Amino acid sequence: MGLAFAFGWTPCIGPILAAILSVAAAEATVVKGAALLAIYSAGLGIPFLIAALMVEQFSSLFARMKGHLVRVEHAMGVLLVVTGIGFLTGSVAAVSVWLLETFPSLQNFG
Repeated sequence: MGLAFAFGWTPCIGPILAAILSVAAAEATVVKGAALLAIYSAGLGIPFLIAALMVEQFSSLFARMKGHLVRVEHAMGVLLVVTGIGFLTGSVAAVSVWLLETFPSLQNFG
């Protein structure tokens, strides 16, 4: 399971890690570079630690949601198909432009 997770995660995390390593290597001191890498590692690891601490709560929530799981899966499938159609037709780009024109403060994120 871990191998499959790592295989799927690599394309997402690889470019970010490469950028962080490049910036850390270009820092004036080793301490600044190490601090950047430590912050990156904490941001990557803390959500997993929180998830590990909350396994029991998730198990009870999942047990309650089990009866609705088929409907949730169907809804997520429909959402995935709609998103794919949006990418193929260019609608996602049009919605992005509309959002930026309607809510200019969104340009400040990221």
